[in-house]
Amino acid sequence: MQIVLGIVGGCLLIAASLFAVPVLVLSVQVLAAGRTRAAARATRTGPAPADARPDVAVLMPAHDEAGGIAASIASVKAQLTTRDRLLVVADNCSDETARIAQEAGAEVVVRSDPERRGKGYALDWGVRHLGAAPPAVVVIVDADCLVDEGAIDRLARCCASSRRPVQALYLMRSPAPAPLKTRIAEFAWVIKNQVRPLGFRRLGLPCQLMGTGMAFPWAVLKDAPLASGHIVEDLQLGLDLAAAGTPPLFCPDALVTSVFPLSSGALATQRTRWEHGHLGVIAGMAPRLLWRAVTEGRGALVAMVVDLCVPPLAALVLALCTVSIVAALLVLAGGPSAPLLVAAAALLLLVGSLTLAWRGFGRHIVTWPELVTAPSYVFGKLGMYARMVRRKQVDWVRTRRDDGTR
Repeated sequence: MQIVLGIVGGCLLIAASLFAVPVLVLSVQVLAAGRTRAAARATRTGPAPADARPDVAVLMPAHDEAGGIAASIASVKAQLTTRDRLLVVADNCSDETARIAQEAGAEVVVRSDPERRGKGYALDWGVRHLGAAPPAVVVIVDADCLVDEGAIDRLARCCASSRRPVQALYLMRSPAPAPLKTRIAEFAWVIKNQVRPLGFRRLGLPCQLMGTGMAFPWAVLKDAPLASGHIVEDLQLGLDLAAAGTPPLFCPDALVTSVFPLSSGALATQRTRWEHGHLGVIAGMAPRLLWRAVTEGRGALVAMVVDLCVPPLAALVLALCTVSIVAALLVLAGGPSAPLLVAAAALLLLVGSLTLAWRGFGRHIVTWPELVTAPSYVFGKLGMYARMVRRKQVDWVRTRRDDGTR
C-alpha cells in the first residue's frame, strides 16, 4: 500500500511543481508591473518627438461589422496624416460592412472565400493588397475597437525605431450595466493584457501579440505567416515572429479598447475560443519552442514561451485546487505531505499575487467583496473545460454581437 501511495504522491508532486511554475512567473510579472506603475506616476511625460514619423497603413479586417465599424474608422482617421492610408478588408460579409466603411472614408477591398474563413486569411489578403505600394509601418486594428488619441503615432514611432513588432495596450471594457461575472472577466483581462506584459517590459522582455493594436515594420509583416484559420492566430503569429528573431515589444502608452458582449451566450463563446486556443497553443507549441530557445540560447524566446505557459487564470486556479484536494486526501490515507505543501503554497502565492494586482490595477473594476466571490465564477467554468476535454474547439468562430450579428 505504501508503494502505491508513494507513486501517487510522486505524480502529484510533479503536477503541483509544474503548476507552481506559472504561478511564480505571474507573481514576478505582478511585482514588476507594480514598480513600473509607481515609476510612471513619478515621471512626467515629455513632449512628443519633433521628427516626422514613418508613413502608416492601418489594416482593419472586418466580418459583418456594420453595427460598429464607422466608430472604429472615425477613431483611426482622426490620427492619420495625408501620407497614411486606412484599408478595410470586408471579409466574407453578409451585411453592409463594405458600404458603411467606404462611406466613412476608408479604402475597402472585398474578400469572398467561404472555404477559407478567419481573420488570418483577411490579414493576408490585406497585406498582399498593400504590397503594391508598401508603407513603412502597418498597424492592425480590429473593426470593433476604438483607438485612443495618439496611439497610432506612438505605435508607428516605436515600431520604426525598434524595427520590431509593437503591441499596444488592448483592454476590454464591461458594458453598462454589466453582471459581476463580466466585470471579473474584465479584471482577468487587465491582468493578462496589462499587468503581465507591463511586468515583462520592466524586465526588458517581450510580450505576446493580442490581436489588435499591433504595429509591424513592412519588412517583417510582408513575409509573416498570416493565412491561418487558427482560433488564436495573433498568439501564434507573435511566437512565430519571435522564433524568427523579432519578438514583439509592449507599448503601454498606446491604448486600444473594445467592449465585452452583453449577452452571456456571446461572452461564453468568446471565452471558449480564447481559452481553448490558448491551451491548444501551450500543448502544441510550447515544448518545441522552449527546447529551441534553450538550445539556441535565446532569452527573449524563452521568456515568451514561459509567459505563454501561464494558462488562463480560471484554469490555473482549478488545477491547483484539484491537486490540493487530491493531495489532502492522500495525506489522510497516510501518503506523503510534500505534494500538498507545494500545491497549497502555490495556491496561496497565486491568491496573494491576484490581490496585489487588484490593489494596483483592478479596484475600479470590482470591489473587494465582489472579488471574494470570484471562486464561484471560476468553478462555473468547469463545464467549459469538460467540453474541451471531449471536443476541443479548433475552428475560428466570430463572436456574436449583442445585436445578433456574427
